[in-house]
Amino acid sequence: MTAAATPRLKSWSWTELLFVAPYLLLYVVFLVYPLGLGFIMSFQYFDLFAGQAEFIGLENYQQLFSDRIFQGAVVNTFKFVIFTVPTFVALGLLIALALNRQTWWAATLRTLFFASNVLSVTIVTLIWRAVYLPQKGLLQNFLDVFGIQNIALLQDPNWALQAIAVTTIWWGIGLPMVLFLAALQQIPGEIYEAAELDNASPWQTLWHITIPSIWRTVVLVTIIQIIAQFQVFGQINLMTAGGPNNSTRSMVQFVYEAGFRQWTAGFASAAAQVLFVIMIVAAGLQFWVSRRKQEF
Repeated sequence: MTAAATPRLKSWSWTELLFVAPYLLLYVVFLVYPLGLGFIMSFQYFDLFAGQAEFIGLENYQQLFSDRIFQGAVVNTFKFVIFTVPTFVALGLLIALALNRQTWWAATLRTLFFASNVLSVTIVTLIWRAVYLPQKGLLQNFLDVFGIQNIALLQDPNWALQAIAVTTIWWGIGLPMVLFLAALQQIPGEIYEAAELDNASPWQTLWHITIPSIWRTVVLVTIIQIIAQFQVFGQINLMTAGGPNNSTRSMVQFVYEAGFRQWTAGFASAAAQVLFVIMIVAAGLQFWVSRRKQEF
């Protein structure tokens, strides 16, 4: 091969950096710097109200892991993720399969399902607080038909977290549905025609053709929802404020209350670092499991 035929890499120029500089600047200022500052603060006694900082080593973490309220918040957060993430994946895929049609009614239903996704958390919680009203709510009016009286889900420690999970699923189901629809529409129709000629059942077609073809999207939706649901805060704060009896308090709400109500920013930063590690491990584990499944 002659020197003229050898591929040559384009020389790097400082002018090219100008195109990515705004993004890099915002990324560093609003993500990298706060992340690093929070990590440093987690080893300090940092009184946010007084503005005083003192290095105390691992005391924040020691206090954190012995705090029963924080332990309960970790358990509640994991429960919430277990309630919501599999439902988002399964229900989102089911709706996408049902509405993957070029008809006017399918387009209308897709719009309706996605419409809730654009609502603010305040509007969503107002709607569902009205649904869950013990005596005059929509749910109670429905249960009155069956003779069931005085169901107060948000006041019941055994059901409040599940009620908020239902609210969250109703609010956010539009995004998984759209992602699955986009993936389904990329599958060639010839594959389904071949399966039909081989007399494959709908279940066989789903399991052996559809799901393997959209597996990357399944992994994407799962990771997105794991990260999102570990950060649940708004609907819990507005619907139950962590009650009753701390049964719905999440890790993010614990961080918020420690930092902006008790003004112990160092303690709150330690809790935030634990949440960050849990999110990274959970998302990484899901990604690793999906890659192993693809190999087999």
